[in-house]
Amino acid sequence: MGTKRRPATEAEARALASAVRLRILRLCLDQALTNKEIAGRLDANPATTLHHVRKLVETGFLAAEPSRPGPRGSTEIPYRATGKSWEMDVRESGVTGSRAAMLDAFLEEVRLVDLEEANLTRLGLRLTEEGHAELRRRLEELFDEFRERQPDPGGQAYSLFLTIHRDISRDV
Repeated sequence: MGTKRRPATEAEARALASAVRLRILRLCLDQALTNKEIAGRLDANPATTLHHVRKLVETGFLAAEPSRPGPRGSTEIPYRATGKSWEMDVRESGVTGSRAAMLDAFLEEVRLVDLEEANLTRLGLRLTEEGHAELRRRLEELFDEFRERQPDPGGQAYSLFLTIHRDISRDV
């Protein structure tokens, strides 16, 4: 099924079990941002943001880039996402909350956009185990293909969230 993802360590899974940290990774995906810039984009306290940035650096999800001069003689450190989270499977880590954090991060981000400009789709299916496995495999292959593409510097940033869940409301 698509990219073979390795099991996350407990520390990695804990780092990913935070909607704020997942949003930081998204913000730093294709551009390096300083802690101050991250805090500003999240409308968050810089000290709180720094705690999250340090946890992401410590676990290898963010990497510090060379420091640069900041305002009034200060030094700024920009951070960029390493892409490591795409290689992780947190399901067997024993850490709860990673899935909820992913959904919370998505909901926080989607609240910032005009839903009239978003593409929303829902689809109900009834699949065998084999059909379900095929759907997951094909979607993961498509995600992997687009993940491997080099970002277009002139391109618009997009976000995609997908969930496949059992529809218990239709179970009879």
